[in-house]
Amino acid sequence: MPSVKQKILDTLKKQKDVSIDDLMIHFTISEIAVRKHLQQLEAEGFLRKRTHKQKIGRPYHTYQLTKKGHNLYPNHYEQLPVELLDDLKELAGEEMVHALLEKRLDREKNELEQQLTTDDIDLEKRIKEIAQIQNKRGYMVELENKASGEYVMTYYHCPIANVACDYHEMCRHEKKMYEDLFPGSQVETPAMITRGDHYCKWVIKPPTKNK
Repeated sequence: MPSVKQKILDTLKKQKDVSIDDLMIHFTISEIAVRKHLQQLEAEGFLRKRTHKQKIGRPYHTYQLTKKGHNLYPNHYEQLPVELLDDLKELAGEEMVHALLEKRLDREKNELEQQLTTDDIDLEKRIKEIAQIQNKRGYMVELENKASGEYVMTYYHCPIANVACDYHEMCRHEKKMYEDLFPGSQVETPAMITRGDHYCKWVIKPPTKNK
């Protein structure tokens, strides 16, 4: 079970700008105790407090993660900085960079396929397994099954964001990977961290059944 501090950090990671009332929904301990943890996390530089003035009543505060707070979450590509890809592009051209990123996609897809225990016929189980695998890899995944039959995977953290923000083809490659992993399904990306959103959202629409 995560500690109180970890639960606070996870909540801020998911919701970005959170009031004390929003936080208290997730806790059974007293508000005084939660505020004490917030003060400690702020003093350690993991979050910042913002003051909001109101026309009527006292100002209120919200909390959000700092860069130091975001850096607590896994970043698989710290050892592969953007500068390295820039150097490769300068030395060998853009085609070589594209080839390298496509190679990474193939490797990731193969790794996911090797860990799957279901075939592509059982779409629901396949999506659930991939969501669990990606969650373990640090993507902080939430999965929702809509009444419409669509599945929505929300990633609140992207371990490769520092590279993908400069090389957007990584997101296009990832979309292609999911299209391959969910044959016949339509994959949409209404929100992406690399486009300035607070999370990545993958919508998987099952194949249309022939009447």
